[in-house]
Amino acid sequence: QVQLVESGGGLVRPGGSLRLSCAASGSIFSIYAMGWYRQAPGKQRELVASITRGGSTNYADSVKGRFTISRDNAKNTVYLQMNSLKPEDTAVYLCNLDQTTGWGITRDWGQGTQVTVSS
Repeated sequence: QVQLVESGGGLVRPGGSLRLSCAASGSIFSIYAMGWYRQAPGKQRELVASITRGGSTNYADSVKGRFTISRDNAKNTVYLQMNSLKPEDTAVYLCNLDQTTGWGITRDWGQGTQVTVSS
């Protein structure tokens, strides 16, 4: 089993910053990518950012220029630096870990961390 533990969420004012962390442990063999999704009440889960083991990144258009994803391969940890936060960034942020296996790519999820942007 894989365990993903997220931290760093909280309440922040518009324009503020937060840094999320997600540490993976357990049955980790071949990481393909890690990333962050978010889900706001009544909305579908959406990709925020992802990063491959080689360092290639992908961002949602809504966060480009404001959020930065990074990772520490030695620690199996992914980070999300969020700057210039807006009220519409309010959501539960979930970390994901994708691994390559003999039968394809498997995905594991963290439990999520709440980010609330409000004055």
